[in-house]
Amino acid sequence: MNKNLLFYFTLILFCITGKLYSQTYQLAGNPVNTTGWTTVGPTVVNTDFVQLTPDTNDQSGSIRLNNPINLKFCDKWRVEFDFRMDSNQTANGDGIAFWYLANPPVASVLGSGLGVSQNAVGLVAGFDTYNNTTTAVMSKVHVAYGQVVNTTDANNVEFFNVAGSSFHSPDLNTTLPFQGLTYKHVEVTAEVNPLAPTSWIIQIKIDGTTICNQSFAPSGAAAAMTVGYFGFSASTGGNRSRHSIKNVKIYTDKVPILQPSATQSFCPNPATGAATANLTLFNPQFVANPANYTFTYSVGGTPITNPTNYTFTANTNVSVFIKDNAGILCDNPDGQIQLTLSPFTATNVTISECNNNNAATATFNLTTANVSAVPGITKKYYKTLADLTAGTNEITNPTAYISAPGIVYVKVTTPQGCSGNAQITLNFLPLPVVTDATLQACSIVTNSTTGLFNLTSAVVTSDIGITKKFYTSLANALAGTNEIANPIAYISQSTEVFVKVTSTNNCFTIKKITLKVIPPVKSTVLQDKIICIDDRTTLDAGPGFDGYEWSTGATTSSIQGVPIGMYWVRLKTGNCFTIQTVTVKASNNPVITSIDIKNNTITVNVSAGTAPYKYSLDGINWQDSNVFTGLPRGEIKIFVKDFYNCEPVEVQITVPNLLNAITPNGDNVNDLIDYSALAYKKNLLFIVYDRYGNKKYEADKMRNFKWDGTSGGKKMPTGTYWYTISWNENDKNNTLTQYNGWVLVKNRE
Repeated sequence: MNKNLLFYFTLILFCITGKLYSQTYQLAGNPVNTTGWTTVGPTVVNTDFVQLTPDTNDQSGSIRLNNPINLKFCDKWRVEFDFRMDSNQTANGDGIAFWYLANPPVASVLGSGLGVSQNAVGLVAGFDTYNNTTTAVMSKVHVAYGQVVNTTDANNVEFFNVAGSSFHSPDLNTTLPFQGLTYKHVEVTAEVNPLAPTSWIIQIKIDGTTICNQSFAPSGAAAAMTVGYFGFSASTGGNRSRHSIKNVKIYTDKVPILQPSATQSFCPNPATGAATANLTLFNPQFVANPANYTFTYSVGGTPITNPTNYTFTANTNVSVFIKDNAGILCDNPDGQIQLTLSPFTATNVTISECNNNNAATATFNLTTANVSAVPGITKKYYKTLADLTAGTNEITNPTAYISAPGIVYVKVTTPQGCSGNAQITLNFLPLPVVTDATLQACSIVTNSTTGLFNLTSAVVTSDIGITKKFYTSLANALAGTNEIANPIAYISQSTEVFVKVTSTNNCFTIKKITLKVIPPVKSTVLQDKIICIDDRTTLDAGPGFDGYEWSTGATTSSIQGVPIGMYWVRLKTGNCFTIQTVTVKASNNPVITSIDIKNNTITVNVSAGTAPYKYSLDGINWQDSNVFTGLPRGEIKIFVKDFYNCEPVEVQITVPNLLNAITPNGDNVNDLIDYSALAYKKNLLFIVYDRYGNKKYEADKMRNFKWDGTSGGKKMPTGTYWYTISWNENDKNNTLTQYNGWVLVKNRE
């Protein structure tokens, strides 16, 4: 196997916490664990062994590792396994092969080829039990390191004879027969021939007996072999045998490394353009305990003799070879150090921030300016280049630097000590274009000082992709507190609110929205009316409104023939509506409360209704005065109407006969005053007073409303006496009527 030509090494490795660890490949256990292995043909996995072929004629089967393995950096490798070949007949099958091939079998192959693929390239160790020349039973070991044709019975591994690349043992059938019910233990050990580094010294032992121990050089296509697959195969051919293996162990471990590569940039010497690296300082990046390993380095296959002071003038990839000082198998060639030259320059950068609400300054995070992509750099910031050069007046708050638009300067230093300067231009991000706005809303009927506003309808900006939030004060808008929760249905009096408009770059502008409540506009001419109960009237809201809607369904400015009742009209002004109610009331009739009669004069006393009143004795002729004179005695009707000239009220009264003198002398002529004719009047009362107002006599129903000039049963002295007669008329208002008079009493002495 050409150790220098195999430059891949792909292993099945377990990953633990992101690090690579080596593994011995096994095909063992009870039951057998075949994870990572591929079978071909009739191969069957039993409890503790793998059966490559059944005890049947013309069968070929194989099993191999899934992934190829590169042995370039291995000094040694070893394979151990147990095999058994048994049959129910005396004749034998062909045998078992162990191999490391670039092209393992993918289907059933020739029986005499031990299941090995045709034109197999690599190393084959055959355990052959059938002599294809003599057709006799045998037990031979064949080794081929090259390309085995394996297309006929005469060109398989049994007939491979290339000097320095092949081996054929004597027939062991009498001393160590391969056929039988017991397992044979095989050890195949390989190590680089120190005298011929491209060759391997291969030793094969069966049950502790050394069968082969010699150096093998790759021949033919095997000399160019890069990677190969470890595996086993078997075949029965015309005869039959059950071919089985177990307890397989393949040792090809290599040094596990922490990471495959390490990278570092170096500042070149400006005079020479070269940089110097100590490659040994990278060793801890590959293994945890570098002292336990031997490291060698090369570039393009050329070893580096001065790894502690390696000079390079261009970006360079250094291969790292890691040898386990205590190991007996493989090295690790996977490490790589990537050295880069980085003549350092810092890049001028512009950063932008919001000058929210048109503030004169913004808060800049200077550390976000990507002036260099070199990892691990340090940066210091200054207001002027002179300060940077002198290292004075460093900006101490670069993550929250408040400034107007302008330029600051940054000094950048790499971990390698390279430094450079750059400008950071400070710009303002564009603010959303926003203007003040005014919204009008009709007054709410239940509270005419307020209106319902949709704040989102205020045209404050034409920018797209913006968000708007609304607040009751500028302070709240700036702080982002107490946001108006329902801006599309905001009830408010006439006032101002504030809108915070934020663009897609998170910059904002605050503007004012003036809210105006349109007060209700009512008709100044529409007023309540009072009419007679059976009359009709006209209700007129007057001109100047954009629309009318009456409770009657009319849409004109006025409605006619309206009876007593309550009405409303919906008046439109612009887009607002006002509901105004109006009442048509029945006028109150006047009430004749009392009538005073004095001789032939009556005075009519009136209440209720609406003054001025009109008075009449016939309902035709009317006067303004409530006094009537020169009236005849007897029944008289009085009519009264008020300002509204409705149906007059009337009352019928009696003007009593007047008697001004009596002579109570018993001659039955003018002996008494008699008002019994008025007895039909309600509450009739007749009272006599002296000239001092003292009541002397009361003639009621018991006295038949008569007076005979006595008081207390005694005659009254001759003189003049006053009297009153009062009653209630028999009308619905029980009109009080009162008559005042005097009488002369003449007593004969």
